[in-house]
Amino acid sequence: MRNDKTDARGPAKSGLDPVNFAERMAGSGNFLVLFREGMAILEETADYLDGPGRTESRMLSRLGGLAYATESMKLTTRLMQMASWLLLQRAVNEGEMSSDQASEEKNKVRLEHPEDHERSTGFDELPEGLQDLIERSLRLQSRVRHLDRQLRGRHRAGDKVPNNAVFSQIDRVRSAFGTTDG
Repeated sequence: MRNDKTDARGPAKSGLDPVNFAERMAGSGNFLVLFREGMAILEETADYLDGPGRTESRMLSRLGGLAYATESMKLTTRLMQMASWLLLQRAVNEGEMSSDQASEEKNKVRLEHPEDHERSTGFDELPEGLQDLIERSLRLQSRVRHLDRQLRGRHRAGDKVPNNAVFSQIDRVRSAFGTTDG
């Protein structure tokens, strides 16, 4: 049987609470790197589509032009969704929003798009610059989705981890030997 003691600081740690690497990463300098990378690729994409990309798209065949329009729309949508997620997480990190508030807003963000990995007919005709931005955005999206899944799967302090065989065995050993604290 677990006996968590409390004091003025709240419940005592039993020593069994798992380290939440996702929360640590989301609040660390590593997150800032991810955030900056996301904002940089968003800006780079906007500059490309308004400049060289526009010029390059005019030289494409009709099929290539359709692929360009389709893929650039998918790219900008993907980047805007990621930027929304990154901005929400930054607001949590800076104390501007609670995790619960951000989680509600993050539910409106679509990081999973089945069509992201489907290539339009004529994709091979696309300019290298656009293809590069698409590939980089997909890699970034994968990293953001991974962090999002980890954060959504987190357990709050004090929550019992359901069906965890290790914690179950530790609790059984403690019961058998009468130990009540970590």
